[in-house]
Amino acid sequence: MSRDAVGAALVAYGRELEAAGAAQVGESFSRSEAADALLKSDPNAFLIAVLFTQGIPAERAWSAPYALKERLGHLDLHRLACEPDAVIQAVQAAPMLHRFKNTLPRWISAAATRVLDEYGGDASRIWAPGSHVLEVTERLAAFSGIGRKKSVMAVEILIRHFDAELQGRECGQVAYDVQVRRVFLRTGLVEHDSVEAVESAARRYCPSSPGTLDLATWLVGRETCRPKTPLCDVCRLGDVCPRLVRLNVEGVGATR
Repeated sequence: MSRDAVGAALVAYGRELEAAGAAQVGESFSRSEAADALLKSDPNAFLIAVLFTQGIPAERAWSAPYALKERLGHLDLHRLACEPDAVIQAVQAAPMLHRFKNTLPRWISAAATRVLDEYGGDASRIWAPGSHVLEVTERLAAFSGIGRKKSVMAVEILIRHFDAELQGRECGQVAYDVQVRRVFLRTGLVEHDSVEAVESAARRYCPSSPGTLDLATWLVGRETCRPKTPLCDVCRLGDVCPRLVRLNVEGVGATR
């Protein structure tokens, strides 16, 4: 099987997901209508959700802003910034919203402060229409708890699902997380596990919008190209993949 065939199959899957305006997990983010509605109606909630996308299941991460609002009774940025103890208590109350029980509250309060100070209290100004993909990636990455990996993921979600009018899609990328890395290795798209190798491969197979491969690859990794007992026979790439299943990666990636 050729690398080009694998690349073409991933691009096709990615285009399919874009055409459907895919969220993250199937047609939704959290599998909760109320939690998804909050993400769609409140840009600040979306930003907070991005903070949670690490080290916990995707559905749980994306539902966290709704749960946080339920516990606090608000997502008012001024109060999130100025009442850190309340944020800590809300995150740590059973069941805890995240296993990073001390770090997440600090990230939330810091994010609220930055949005108030730099974006007039409206996170959507981070990805204002006409902004360049690289600018938005850098703006998001500047938030404590986001960084490049999460910001790359978030930019693709904003374009694909929220129809953000950003320039420079040819400069987008795939998030270098554990699912993406594993799929790129096992399909032979890369020969070694590095940010440079993965990003170069994404540009090669989808030069007009490398980020198109992001969700497609992540879903393949999550659903079929599993670390153990991969489901090659039912995988979207099963007919073209060389099935190098002996290859694996370690580490915790963004959970989307």
